[in-house]
Order: sequence, then C-alpha cells, then structure tokens
Amino acid sequence: MKAPDEAEFTEFATSAIRRLRRTAYLMCGDWHRAEDAAQDALVKVYRRWHRIDRTQGLNGYAHKCLVTAVLDQSRRPWRRERLVDADDPTPLPDPGGTIDDRLLVVRALAGLPPSQRACVVLRHYADLSIEQTADILGISTGGVKSQTSRALTRLRELIDHPERSAT
Repeated sequence: MKAPDEAEFTEFATSAIRRLRRTAYLMCGDWHRAEDAAQDALVKVYRRWHRIDRTQGLNGYAHKCLVTAVLDQSRRPWRRERLVDADDPTPLPDPGGTIDDRLLVVRALAGLPPSQRACVVLRHYADLSIEQTADILGISTGGVKSQTSRALTRLRELIDHPERSAT
C-alpha cells in the first residue's frame, strides 16, 4: 500500500475501531469476541482499501465486514465455550443503576436470534438506514423492517420481564 493510502487507512481505523468494537459487542455480548471481530473487519477493509469507494461506502463496507466476522465467530464450536459465568457478574459500585440498565439491554439482545440482533444493532445503535442495513446483511429492505419489528417486540418483552430472558 502506498504511503498516502496507509496514512488514510490508519486515520480511518483509529476513528472507527471503538465504534466497530461496541457494535460487535452488542451483537455478540462478549468484549473479547467483539475486539477480534473489529480487528478482523479492519483487516478486510485494509485488504480492499484501494477498491472501496471512500466517499460513500467505507463505513458500510466496514460494518458489512464486522457483521460477517461476528456471525462467522458464532459458528465456530470453540467460540461457544465460556470461561466465565456471565450470569454471576462481580458487583460494581453503580449508584445511578446505569450498569444494571446496560446489562439488562445486553442480556435482552443476547436473547434475540442473530439476524434480529444484527438488524436492531445496525439500525438503532450504528444508526444506519434501512437500505444500508439491508445491503450489509444481504437481505431486502422489507426483511430488515420485519426483522427489526419482531426484534423490538421481543426486546420489549424481555426488558419488561427480565426473568424470561433466562429461558
């Protein structure tokens, strides 16, 4: 890669890594997997840097790579192993209850099928349009709308009754 392209990619990667990592975390619920997925996505972006339309498609392509990385990780049997019991987190000081609310949302997201979770995260967290989400996931805009609607209905149920998310 040429020096100007290298500098441009480095600038993009520096600004995008945190956003990609948070998006991946909301999709998979594990910070280590999210870090791996974000790095995998940036590697794919790097490999195609000279071919990507940087005026319109850069963030979309990075999110597409990220979704693919998260879904690929979830299909690997060794990734399903759990080293830490996620149901018994270490209590943290949280006078405002903010951490509890975040954990409730992350657990509720984990209760969704991967396609619905991806639609909700890309639409409402990454703030992508229906069309961008459809392109990233490789489904129709109607598919994005129906998946998002079902996901939001299920999230409301899980958040209103958190004890159901354990089933």
